[in-house]
Amino acid sequence: MKNPLAFGRLLLLSTALMSPAALLAQATAPSAPAPASPPAAQLPTDEPEEQVEISTLGAPSARDIIVTGRRQQNTIRATPQVVSVLSSADIARTGDGDIAGALQRVTGLSVVGNGFVYVRGLGDRYSLALLNGSPLPSPEPLKRVVPLDLFPTSILASSLVQKSYSANYPGEFGGGVINLTTKAIPTEPFLSIGGSIAGDSETTGNLGYTYYGSDYDWFGFDDGTRDIPKGLKTAIKNSGTIPIVQGSTYSAQDLQGFAASLNNADTALLQRNKNIPANFSADLTGGTSVETDSGRVGVLAAFGYNNSWRTRDVLQQSSIDPGLAGIPQTQFQTVITDNHVTVNGLLGLGAEVNDHKFRWTNLFIRDTVKQGRLSAGYNRSVEDQDPTLPASVIKQNTYWFERQLIDTQGVAELRFDKLSIDLRGTYANSQRESPYERSFSYNYNAAIGDYINNLASGGQSADIAFSDLNEDVYAGSADVGYKLDGALKGTLTAGYAYNKTKRQSERYQFQFFRPAGALGQGVAQERPDYLLSDYNIYAYNIQLRDVSGAEGSRAYDAGLEIHAGYGQAEIEFDNGLRVQGGVRYEDAKQTVTPDAGAATNLSKSYFLPALTLTYNFNDDMQFRIAASKTVARPQFRELARQIYQDFDSDRQFTGNPFLVDSRLTNAEARYEWYFDRNQRLSLAGFYKKIDNPIEAAAFFAGGGVLRTGFANAPEAQLYGAEIEAEKHFALDTLGGAFFASKRLVLIANYTWTQSKLKVDDSIVIGPDLSPVAADTLFRDGAPLTGQSDHIANVQMSFEDTERLSQVTVLLNYASERVTNRGPIQGTLRQPDIKEKPGFRLDLVGRQGFKLLNTDMELKIEARNLTGTPYKEFQKAGANTIYLNRYKVGRSFSLGLTANF
Repeated sequence: MKNPLAFGRLLLLSTALMSPAALLAQATAPSAPAPASPPAAQLPTDEPEEQVEISTLGAPSARDIIVTGRRQQNTIRATPQVVSVLSSADIARTGDGDIAGALQRVTGLSVVGNGFVYVRGLGDRYSLALLNGSPLPSPEPLKRVVPLDLFPTSILASSLVQKSYSANYPGEFGGGVINLTTKAIPTEPFLSIGGSIAGDSETTGNLGYTYYGSDYDWFGFDDGTRDIPKGLKTAIKNSGTIPIVQGSTYSAQDLQGFAASLNNADTALLQRNKNIPANFSADLTGGTSVETDSGRVGVLAAFGYNNSWRTRDVLQQSSIDPGLAGIPQTQFQTVITDNHVTVNGLLGLGAEVNDHKFRWTNLFIRDTVKQGRLSAGYNRSVEDQDPTLPASVIKQNTYWFERQLIDTQGVAELRFDKLSIDLRGTYANSQRESPYERSFSYNYNAAIGDYINNLASGGQSADIAFSDLNEDVYAGSADVGYKLDGALKGTLTAGYAYNKTKRQSERYQFQFFRPAGALGQGVAQERPDYLLSDYNIYAYNIQLRDVSGAEGSRAYDAGLEIHAGYGQAEIEFDNGLRVQGGVRYEDAKQTVTPDAGAATNLSKSYFLPALTLTYNFNDDMQFRIAASKTVARPQFRELARQIYQDFDSDRQFTGNPFLVDSRLTNAEARYEWYFDRNQRLSLAGFYKKIDNPIEAAAFFAGGGVLRTGFANAPEAQLYGAEIEAEKHFALDTLGGAFFASKRLVLIANYTWTQSKLKVDDSIVIGPDLSPVAADTLFRDGAPLTGQSDHIANVQMSFEDTERLSQVTVLLNYASERVTNRGPIQGTLRQPDIKEKPGFRLDLVGRQGFKLLNTDMELKIEARNLTGTPYKEFQKAGANTIYLNRYKVGRSFSLGLTANF
């Protein structure tokens, strides 16, 4: 056969809200004198003002900041901590559709994987995500931090990243806290309707793979097709930790019935689509408010829908040789097509009564991925697979992943002259369901010149799995502040916070097998839906075998309960010095209880101090020093010994129940120069020491499968520097009416980071749960996982200051970073697994115009114009193994919005 891959494809596939604490920047902060206004030629005085809405947690002194100017730069100056702020204008300028994409433009931030933000090289476990100051659950089995690609930018007013710790925030603070603020009630009625269409060079109009599924897949909801059949569901519920196998409880006929009860063709038949459709989206936002005798009441609502496609043609390799020499152990060329559907809604109600504010915000986000994939290659660990053939085995997979977040928040901000009381309560629920995870593996049989799946030998198999995760978060807090206006000026704040998180996670995996042995070649050649037809199941005694607990637990319950209290003082002195200091006490109990294997029970209490000094030594310059101690707790999934397949990296993950908390010591010094209105230059240096950092480490499981686990390293240090600048250049000096209101905005930032593990021969529990010397598992001096030495962003925008007309060029760069520690083979360690983000060039254009007396906005986007591919690899000398390598493609979109 000349082209087994093409033949295999033909064989298998050719068949048929609102902010609870909105900060409105309006006046001058007494602690941060504003620089002199620039000449009108540099920044026209009729430039429309923008108010920056920010919600912060706890300290009224932070929430009640009063800021000079129209943009977030003065907000950055007036806050007592080191922060970066993305206003609605900044988000609009970048044109990013979700907040994860927008945040990677912020100094020191990078986005890894599916929307997980790394701050200054520290992984998502060291970051904290809040919505309007309240905690969020995560729908990801591997994470306790919510992926930020879930949040469309259309529902957000701003995002604040605080990089220095203050006691009013939760103590799980390493790289920083990311606080998302939803839109607040409007000052006047409005309605906005928008839509867009998009495509990319690697996907749109090209070959991809999909399957039917259900009638409502296009909307991101299953119509019941993927529900677990009632009989199998009852058996799972009654089985406990006992596998569902033939015996006294279940007969052969029962196991045949379970197999036949599963939906077959709709979920198993992978089909070829030679013309993948374009992406499209629509959104609707509206709100109104009514003035009352004592204030106003208002409502805001938003709805969004996005349907997009992505195809990746991925080279996937692995090696078990310490030097990566010779033929790879596995090698597959995999074509993966994702149909990604996001539905979101926001409903916010608010009231302002005299000086008091009340907010009720409700958020719904549903994010669904329908995935089809086809792989051709070999696995040398499995018999009958010949690495000399380009396609010794064909594998196909069909998946459906649902992620859903529901959040409701209530906030009361009460102001009584010098006394302020803030009350906050939230309930949030996240879910991740992955029903009908189907996989089939066919081997090439040279004798008959065809691919067969006899369900018995040589890796020939058919599997199905059902995953379900549910997480609830209950949180409440109370903060009391008192303003000092005597000899000492400032604010005293104290508060209490309660947070309870509960998670239930289940994963049940089954194999189709034939107790009597291999199927005959005639049946084994059949395509997947025929292979598992009801006729074959009963005629050839094909049964469903439970293999859920073969490696780890089938289910686990997890919980985290935190009681916290803090006291904080912010004092301003006449000489320009401002001091903010406080201490937070946290008592936390964290448990993970699997249905089999070791459980985790961590109970720790911490006093976490924080101090920041800010010195305004000039009208337009200030200097900050900050120091603190914080903590990072293991995530639930890092503790649970349950196999989890990450379908993006196509690797298996498993937890380590013996992990312990990481403790951090943080320090930072920062110089800031606000040389003109909305323009600045800052330079900072930072240092962090981490005791017991948690690192992702790869290891080889049975059959040579590359798996990722977690382990505590003894110590790590991280240090670096960052510089950021924003400068506006008025273009009216070029002459002519066209340039009279034009300007050039240049925004640039760069972060240099170095980190290193400090390890010795002390014994740690490795990812395979065996004791191992730390210097065997980790390399002394190795960088932390996820840390890039260099991160740089450049934005250059040509825009009109009198009307909406803007063209922005965006350049992003991140250097190589480690994704996993290299696996150990015997006593030798393989090189670390790295990824190379590289350069990315984007172009965004926005133009406002009138149509039928309606304000319209046209937006054109061109992304990844450099065509930068994705590479995840290991390298040893001249030998390179690509775990994932594929072209990303260039994408283009056209959007139109009407504002009434």
